[in-house]
Order: sequence, then structure tokens, then C-alpha cells
Amino acid sequence: MLVKGCASIAELQQISIFQGLETTELENLVPNSSIREYQKDEIVMQEGDRIPQKLHALITGRLEIKKTSANGKETLVRLIPPGELFAAPAIFGNGIAPAMVQCQVASQVLNIDRQALLTAISHAPEISLRILEVFNQRLQQLHNTVHGLISERAIVRLLKLIQYYRDRDGTYATPEGERLNIKLPHYQIARSIGITYEEAVRLFKKLQGILIYKRGGIIIVKDWSALESAIQNINN
Repeated sequence: MLVKGCASIAELQQISIFQGLETTELENLVPNSSIREYQKDEIVMQEGDRIPQKLHALITGRLEIKKTSANGKETLVRLIPPGELFAAPAIFGNGIAPAMVQCQVASQVLNIDRQALLTAISHAPEISLRILEVFNQRLQQLHNTVHGLISERAIVRLLKLIQYYRDRDGTYATPEGERLNIKLPHYQIARSIGITYEEAVRLFKKLQGILIYKRGGIIIVKDWSALESAIQNINN
């Protein structure tokens, strides 16, 4: 980990909760901020670590949020893309990291002192509403994940996971279909929906009429309507 120094206004504006704010509303955050650079696979925080009272957000790169159960099984809770917040207990909770945070690729992490953030919120209350919106979305995602693990078949959980990343990260057109902007290797999918690596491979083979999986986690959807119909047919 390398401490780069204070963030610039342009770097602050890359974070979702600060986008669209006036420069004057962000100036006081600059001296109370820092940027840390991490290498691929480097751990930002361990589950159970006491973390400082700061806002944590990702400027560039991608982070994996992982939980480990009592029996040692590791689950991928979510992927954090650039612009998103993480480690909510550092601002609102008990200051204990609820999960491990690891860099999927080389990444830059923004930290802002909690008191400076609260001061900024007093001048621009919309920041607090944006923070609440982020964590409300996280709670909804957690609810959907738990519900799916209890009541839905693995193939439905896989298809819904692809829909989720389509909605969050977008797609782009290729001659074969629409490709997800994010790469999802088999092992990440397996840990996200509670199945084994081998079962993830089998599910993709079963869905070859709808999906194309390529090495490295490239996923192309041939027909979104067919994917949605598959979810409905399986649930019925």
C-alpha cells in the first residue's frame, strides 16, 4: 500500500455521492482526504479489523468484498466498482470491518475524515441522502440474495446475478450479443450465489442457448428476453 497524498477536486467528483456538487462544496474536503494505492490481490482490510472513522470509497480499480463462515467457506458478497463507497461501519457503525476487502486489480482508495464529511453534509445535505440511497440499495441486494439462497434454484440465482450486473455496470453490443462491462469468472459467480466452481461451469454449459462464457469471465447475453423467460419458466 502506498499513500499518494490528498485527493484533488476532480478525484472527489469521481465518487458517486459527490458528483454534481459545486467546487466550493468540496474544497474543505481536500485537506482532510488521502488516497491510498493498492496492488492486485492486496488486502485493504481484514474482516474484524478496527477501521478508522473515515469515509472509504474507490476511485479506480475494483474491490472484492468477502465473508468467511465458521467452517472456513469464503463467499463473495459483492464487487465494488469505481465511484462506490464501502466499509459503512467506519462512518455509522461500530468501526469493525464486517468483511474482508481485497483488490481484484490495482486500485486507488479514497479516505475522508468523518468530521470533515459531516461538515460538508451540513453545507450540502444532499450528500447524506446519497449516502442513505447507497446503503439502502445494499440492504435490498442483501435481502434479494438471502431470499434467493433460501427459495430459488441455482440456475435462477445465476441468471438474476447477470441481470444485476447488467443494471449496475451496463453492457455493450458485440456481433454475438450484449457483453457485460464487468468480467465474472466462474469462481466469483460460484462464491456469489453459493454453489461450487464445478456447478457454475455446468450451469453455463446448460445455458449455451442464451449465454456465451469466454475465458477470463467474459459473459455475452445472446437474447435478454430469452434470459428473462427462462427465469419465469423455471420459477413456474
